[in-house]
Amino acid sequence: MSVGYQVSSDHQLARLLQIGIVLEEVVEARAYHHHEELDEDALDEEIRALLSHAAEESADHRERLEAVIDRLAVDSVPFEEIEALVEAQYGQTKPEDFDGVLYDQLCNEETAYKFYDDVIEAIEASEAQFSIDREELVATLSAIRDEEAEGVEEVTRIMEDRE
Repeated sequence: MSVGYQVSSDHQLARLLQIGIVLEEVVEARAYHHHEELDEDALDEEIRALLSHAAEESADHRERLEAVIDRLAVDSVPFEEIEALVEAQYGQTKPEDFDGVLYDQLCNEETAYKFYDDVIEAIEASEAQFSIDREELVATLSAIRDEEAEGVEEVTRIMEDRE
């Protein structure tokens, strides 16, 4: 998803952060899906640890995003509306559409990284005043984006090691 514009209000920012929350839920759900759907032999310890970490990290990211939204001077957009937006944009693929757990996880990590990168870019391009400190907001989102980048690197490393 390319944000493709400046974030001009707390309301727009809250909506984008809610999209981030749903994306994190998708990542967590897909990690759990792989844990449950694949037999024990298909998931070695390294992949099991990767999926577990991805789920825990997603839960942490959701909590951090929710904390930011709670500090904004806005009423929350109904969650069903956000889920529909995410489904339309990101729901085109399912875990089984990928050639293996690692490819699915790589897609999830890259999608999240790009989303946060786009949101940060839109915030930085904006001259709007938010009800939360802009530097703190960008720092929070940058930390989450950096963790997603680390996830991309980790999955890529594992994939390369298995070639």
